Amino acid sequence: MTNTVSNVFVEARQLGKQVTTRDGVLTLLDDINFSIEAGTSVAILGASGSGKTTLLGLLAGLDTPSFGAVILDNNNLNDFDEDGRALLRAERVGFVFQNFQLLFGLTALENVMLPLELAQAAHPRKTAEELLIRVGLGERFHHYPNQLSGGEQQRCAIARAFSTNPRCLFADEPTGNLDSETGKRIIELLFELNSEHGTTLIMATHDAELSTLCKQRLVLDAGRLVEDGAS
Repeated sequence: MTNTVSNVFVEARQLGKQVTTRDGVLTLLDDINFSIEAGTSVAILGASGSGKTTLLGLLAGLDTPSFGAVILDNNNLNDFDEDGRALLRAERVGFVFQNFQLLFGLTALENVMLPLELAQAAHPRKTAEELLIRVGLGERFHHYPNQLSGGEQQRCAIARAFSTNPRCLFADEPTGNLDSETGKRIIELLFELNSEHGTTLIMATHDAELSTLCKQRLVLDAGRLVEDGAS
């Protein structure tokens, strides 16, 4: 009998999230189950308030579940405290936010260098420069975020996210604050880097057209998973 090796990188097991409000307990996610293979691309789709961002935060270890578990690269995130999850993210995960989350006191080059320096990577400046050139910001090394357009800020954020060569990249509405043409270029860039680096790409989006570009679709409705299948 031949043993098969699992290629699953992220798995949700009976995952749920609840918060307490003045009106009682609010369920944000309820009994979510799925698996994502390494190197694939996934769209988490749903209307505003469906639980997309909450799910993304749980998968990345930015938040903790009320019940159930997330298995990330064979690690049960419930076994880690906040510092442990942060270390795991630093080693294996990149994140691209809708509002970019650049540090406004640092230049584009310094923003991309920062995670490399924290990881004590060799040649952080050279790596950051190469990435910024790759995303079309070769002439913006010394510009601060407020001197960059929205599209340029997002490209800088993508360069930063890929700087440590993460095994998985999470993106929360990566084109939500961009015009349609700029958003299209950002998505093309994400998929190019996904292909070049073999990175697992997981995106939360309300854009049905974008979701068709991904290999797997996870559709949420009012905190429940209503579809898990190929795009």
